[in-house]
Order: sequence, then structure tokens, then C-alpha cells
Amino acid sequence: MIHKTGVIFKVIREKAIVLVSGGLDSCVTAAIAAQDYELIFLHLNYRQKTEKRELQAFNDLGDFYHVEKRVIVDVSFFQNIGGSSLTDPKIDVTIADLETKNIPSSYVPFRNANILSIAASHAEVLGAVKIFIGAVEEDSSGYPDCRENFFAAFNHILHIGTKPDTKLEIVTPVINLKKWQIVAKGLELGSPLDKTWSCYQNEDEACGVCDSCALRLRGFQKNGIEDPLPYKVRPNYIA
Repeated sequence: MIHKTGVIFKVIREKAIVLVSGGLDSCVTAAIAAQDYELIFLHLNYRQKTEKRELQAFNDLGDFYHVEKRVIVDVSFFQNIGGSSLTDPKIDVTIADLETKNIPSSYVPFRNANILSIAASHAEVLGAVKIFIGAVEEDSSGYPDCRENFFAAFNHILHIGTKPDTKLEIVTPVINLKKWQIVAKGLELGSPLDKTWSCYQNEDEACGVCDSCALRLRGFQKNGIEDPLPYKVRPNYIA
């Protein structure tokens, strides 16, 4: 910024950790956070089936938003725990059923609690005041740790479980949006949606039929635009 005296000075912004999986929701969340905060990107490798492709998307987004501080954490214990089609090769990723209210096979048991704890530890050390996460209530019928009341409870935990002078809050800016609204918001903010990755099982061409692909494709289809990612099949989810 240039002061009226002609002196150039840098505006110092507060820091925010953004949990970036590399997917659509975290990309748009990063765009929202970038409006007001200096970004720190945090990514977790937990031996998910698309780990390498998600990491590539994380770094592509970091480059786009000029994020200097990027934290990558190995949490491979999730694979040891098992119980999810994302981490256990013996469990197939199920075909999407967008009307079901059952917990899908892709649910990683209590993942967000672990992720938020890791983010909070880094935030205290790095001096961040916010933790942004792209959780969406649309997914909550299957993922109990994506619900708004879960994050409200975790904010209370942060309040009582961190240092007295720590001012830290979890922010979920897209939690009440449908996927088509998230796509629209990303387009509005100029988010690099083409640099994201959502598929649960493929790293080259997205499958088009897992839960994540289906929600994503439906979001683009409701906006009347084509998803820029390559797909093996592109079902019509709004017919």
C-alpha cells in the first residue's frame, strides 16, 4: 500500500490456517479466507487412494494463492485404523446414491476431530487466529463430523483447551451451501476450480460415479457449465 506521503508500507494481516484437501470445497474456502487473511495451507496425507493427486492439487492451489507457508502432515495411522473405502484397499468405493441417508463407505472415522486438533496445534505455534475448513452440511447425512453443531462444539473445546491468550476460531464459510452454490461462489471469486481434485478412487481420470464425483458434477451441471476435470464417465445428475 502507498501512503499519501509516498511511503510504501506493507499491510500486516492476521494469519489463518486453511485446511486444503485439494478439493472443490477447500479451494473455495481458501478463496474466501484470502480476502481477509494471510494464508497458511495445511494438508494431511492419510494413505487415501488418491493421496498423490490430492497433494498435487494442494500445491497447485498454494501456487495460485502465493502461499509461502505450507504444512504437510503424515497421518497414516488412519490407514492402520481402517474402516473406510478411502484408506482400506479391501473396501470398494461405493457408487453414488445422492438420495441415501446412510453413512457411506468413504467415511473416515472421526477424521475431522483429528484434523482440527492438528490444525489447532499448528495455529498456536504459528500465531494463526482462524482455522478455515471447507466442511459442507450437504455431506452431513453421511459424515457426522461435517455438521455445523460438531464445529460449534469443537470451537468450545478450543476455547477451554488452548492457552488463555490464544484467540482461535474454526470458520466454516461454505457449510450451509449446496454444491452448486459452492461452484457459483468459486466462479464469482475467480477460484481455480480446474486445479482441484475430488474423485475418491482415481488419480488420472475422475471416475464420475463415486459420491464426491457425483456431488461435484451435479454442482457444475446445475450451473449450466462443464466441469473442467477429465472424467471416465459424466452421468447427468440433474435429469
